[in-house]
Amino acid sequence: MILSLLVSTFLTIFVAELGDKTQLATLTMSGASNKPLAVFLGSSSALVLASLVGALAGGSISNFVPEFFLKLIASITFFILGIRLFVNSFTLNENDKSE
Repeated sequence: MILSLLVSTFLTIFVAELGDKTQLATLTMSGASNKPLAVFLGSSSALVLASLVGALAGGSISNFVPEFFLKLIASITFFILGIRLFVNSFTLNENDKSE
């Protein structure tokens, strides 16, 4: 049934997302901005959009792009995001000291 697929998908994604990079980034941004509603809306919208893209693509991309390149693109993207968050954490700390 559709309901059992819905529930199993929800539970699988919910458990998989606990403590991952997305949740940690959301936690960090919420703490730094003191605007938890805006961070919630932004992060949940991004997760919904990413899930939509994943559901629509459904693995068909791997028929056209080799797995190696998909992993390379994902790795580079996470590396860039990590560096930006790392650099921004120092920038935010310097701004706090000057106030």
